[in-house]
Amino acid sequence: MVNKILQADAAISKKIRIPQEARFWRTLAAFFAHSGDSWFWLSGLFFVWLLNRGEWHTHAALLAAAIFIQAVLVLSIKFTVRRSRPAGEWGAIYRNTDPHSFPSGHAVRAIMLAVMCWGLGLKPLATVLTLWVPLVSLARVMLGVHYLIDVVAGWILGIFIGLGILAIQPLLFSIFPFNLFLSMHLLSD
Repeated sequence: MVNKILQADAAISKKIRIPQEARFWRTLAAFFAHSGDSWFWLSGLFFVWLLNRGEWHTHAALLAAAIFIQAVLVLSIKFTVRRSRPAGEWGAIYRNTDPHSFPSGHAVRAIMLAVMCWGLGLKPLATVLTLWVPLVSLARVMLGVHYLIDVVAGWILGIFIGLGILAIQPLLFSIFPFNLFLSMHLLSD
């Protein structure tokens, strides 16, 4: 039964793939695929954290912490399941640093960030991220570095991680240093 599901997943994922000749669509998909890279998000959040005090300082720290937690969980699952990525050329950096595809870390990260932004009341950003989630996630399948099930599993996992981190947010604020979550300490004084 599992083999039949995996075979169907591989067949559907292959049909979704953008052909090499469709350069414009591959370039667009590559843009969205890379827009979910953790280094990109962590760099941006670091600058938001560094240049702000108050609410955005705290939000940036919390979202960055969530990305670290998400990465550890996803890598643990990937190295337990060990499903190989689809064969292909694109995404050498992903293929070399992480040969496993299940679940898609980009899909987990994308939806986790959207869920957390909704939970933090960041409506404009949450709306943009909600629209962005399928673009970054499906681009990974379209470029052949993930299967469709990797993305769907990533969405489910990302929702749970996002909700879980929002639930433990007070604990994170109480155990991490003053300067990391500056505004929470200022607001509570």
